Amino acid sequence: MSHAQRPLLGIGLAMASLLLFVMLDVTTKHLSTRFPVPLLVWARYTVHLLLMLVMLGPALRTRLFRTRRPGMHLVRGLLLLSTSLCGVAAFQRMPLAEATAIIFASPVIVVLLARPILGEKIGALRWLAVLLGFGGVLLVARPGSGLVPEGIAFALAAAVVYALYQILTRKMSSTESPVTLLFHTALIGSALTTAALPWMNHGPDPSTPDYLAMGAMGVLAGCGHFLLTRAFREAPASLLSPLLYVQLLWATLFGWLVFDQLPDRIALGGMLVIGVAGVLIAIDSRRVARAAAI
Repeated sequence: MSHAQRPLLGIGLAMASLLLFVMLDVTTKHLSTRFPVPLLVWARYTVHLLLMLVMLGPALRTRLFRTRRPGMHLVRGLLLLSTSLCGVAAFQRMPLAEATAIIFASPVIVVLLARPILGEKIGALRWLAVLLGFGGVLLVARPGSGLVPEGIAFALAAAVVYALYQILTRKMSSTESPVTLLFHTALIGSALTTAALPWMNHGPDPSTPDYLAMGAMGVLAGCGHFLLTRAFREAPASLLSPLLYVQLLWATLFGWLVFDQLPDRIALGGMLVIGVAGVLIAIDSRRVARAAAI
């Protein structure tokens, strides 16, 4: 029996997940001023993994990790871990809004990579979205913007690796459940960063509030991904995908309120252009899906 979708609930869950993701980025950026990036990524993945084991393990048991594609899970986990490392490094060096905007160019990169990897055609609307997306990135990261080049490089690397992660997720989604996909990314990220702990620079000794903030990163990440997964169960992707760019608004607001960092007008224009590019891609995906269903 198919699940009856509830679009309004799906939209509400998606908006809540985006708020949690921005709160995660704010917490990470705050901690990155005193602690090294790998340590923060380890805390995020490890708490996320423990949360899934405690909350879902007793009910799902082996279904939590059972898979037909362990090798692809490893590659996918490495891609998301690389995205996290590059993303946190970008937040450490750049204002929250600008870093988020550049990373959100990943759907544009997905369009380009999906052609050689998945054999998908690029229509006129998607080519327009690609041009707009890269134009928006240039407006945000233009010379004279005051952004650190190293931070821009990390944000662009995060966008590219995240695009590869999305493509692989698309290929695996036909045989793997969302919970299994989420569990393996947490498992692989935690295992690899835990193995690297002895060689990490741990920075200063964390205080009790620091430990709580590090734990909160895993809780925010786990709850955010869970809510987003539920959102896509309650509402079609064609409806939710354009709404995900609301995270750019949250990032701008929190960057201003917490860090007193507000993008200039040109950067804000670039962020708007990136958002428009993402919405065009979502609209075209909906059109293609409808045409395939006829």
